[in-house]
Amino acid sequence: MALVGRQDDGILGRQYGSFGGKPVSALRTQGDHASAWHQAPQRFDSVAVEPRQSSLASVVRMLDRIGCGYLILNSDRKVMEWNSAAQNTLEREGEAADTASKVFAALRRLIANVPGNFSPGTLSWVVIRGMGDRPLILNEKGIATPDATSIVALLDRENRSGPNPQTLQRMFGLTSAETQLALRLAQGDAPLEIARKRRLSRTTIRSQLASLFAKTETRRQAELVALLGRICVLP
Repeated sequence: MALVGRQDDGILGRQYGSFGGKPVSALRTQGDHASAWHQAPQRFDSVAVEPRQSSLASVVRMLDRIGCGYLILNSDRKVMEWNSAAQNTLEREGEAADTASKVFAALRRLIANVPGNFSPGTLSWVVIRGMGDRPLILNEKGIATPDATSIVALLDRENRSGPNPQTLQRMFGLTSAETQLALRLAQGDAPLEIARKRRLSRTTIRSQLASLFAKTETRRQAELVALLGRICVLP
């Protein structure tokens, strides 16, 4: 059973799905992604959503939260959906990837001459190790998607995502200033660089960092950043 019907709007560079003949926007603009699968209610016209469909929605939400690009391919290997992180990664070579056909063409260029394939009904990872290096394709077992669709996740070292600030504050009781410091550290900024950009003294930034260590029960900056990276998966 198909989850949604899809059609492309080539002028707007958007995709639309339909539930029961009613259109639902599947993608917004390049920087503001929202999936119809994410918006779909658990029931529509009294028909329950299949477990595999719910699993697919959970996977793509998780990839979005950790700043990972993804594409969803149908059984004919055509792109049904992609997020802004995938578009940014695929456009790094300088060519636009703002329609389904251009996204697929960019993906083919990225993995040209790379061993591996995208099996229907599975999740495949394309690991981008650095500019100029050939990516690595890893197929993950145990994740089943509906109707022989497949998810292609683009793990790009240059894409970094931070945790939800509200989640950080609820978990560790952080102040607003400590939360902002944590988010900048998660993005790879150094404490003194953060102090300069925020016009803070070294004493202030070191005091905030010491408070972060205490509240998160970490001892070193690397340990703190690793913890923040794991928290990225939380809503």
